[in-house]
Amino acid sequence: MYRCFFLLAALVASVPTADRAIAQPVPDGEMAKRIVFIADAAAHGPRGNHEFVAGSLLLSRYLKATYPHVDIVVHSTKNWPSDLSGADAIVVALNHGKQAALDPNLFAAVRKGAGFMAIHYGVEVNKGIQGDNYLQWMGGYFEAFWSVNPFWTPDFKTFPEHPTTRGVKPFGVRDEWYYHMRFVPGMVGVTPILSAVPPLETVQEELSHHAGNPDVYKAVAEKKPQHLAWAYVRPDAGRGFGFTGLHLHENLCNDSFRTVLLNGAAWVTKLEIPADGVPSKTPSKQELEQVIDEARVVIKQGK
Repeated sequence: MYRCFFLLAALVASVPTADRAIAQPVPDGEMAKRIVFIADAAAHGPRGNHEFVAGSLLLSRYLKATYPHVDIVVHSTKNWPSDLSGADAIVVALNHGKQAALDPNLFAAVRKGAGFMAIHYGVEVNKGIQGDNYLQWMGGYFEAFWSVNPFWTPDFKTFPEHPTTRGVKPFGVRDEWYYHMRFVPGMVGVTPILSAVPPLETVQEELSHHAGNPDVYKAVAEKKPQHLAWAYVRPDAGRGFGFTGLHLHENLCNDSFRTVLLNGAAWVTKLEIPADGVPSKTPSKQELEQVIDEARVVIKQGK
């Protein structure tokens, strides 16, 4: 069923021995855990933009190095999984989250307690049933005519005390960072993880599908911090995580950017996160290009 596993296994095997040696002891109850990545196979701009299959393969490799006892599989949208009943966490990186939000199998998995994480465009869904599901699953989402999606460089200076911020140091990278998310009322259960005050030039006051509206303009003018990544504990104790960056594949070279993503995936799976965060070697530009090529093979084969 999980036909991409052979490629993922090859990627994990390529991790240097020194990196694999940092794997943590297997905690009780974690042997049967499974993480399912679903990554969009469709192009979105030139090479290096929305490389979601490549990014998922890379993140999976690092997670597997630290948690070798966890089953981790990667599906492209050409092979959307039909059975998610065994998933302990689902991580989606999509060109719009509609298919995830309306997938009855995903809904059933989350209802049974599976964690849910959405990356970049995958955090955007339509207002209504899609948005309502996302609010239940991860406490927030990108809502058109409310949220905005400019390219800018936030300055992340401080972080809350939370497992997903372990090992994260102050950083700033240019990306298409979404902000002014639609959150659950009162943000009950939501912990902002990455927050910054955007420059006023990143938003317009006029009502627009993605560029601005009076509410977000007022918030930015008043210098209210905007939340670009967040953790959510659901009423059923399930977990959700939203991360609005990763338009640019090259940003995976930033250690703190990458660590938040890895920590988020581990946290929604209820894995123990090391004191310094989920470890990973900084990939070279050549390695990032190589994993894009590997992803092209996965996509071509319809996996």
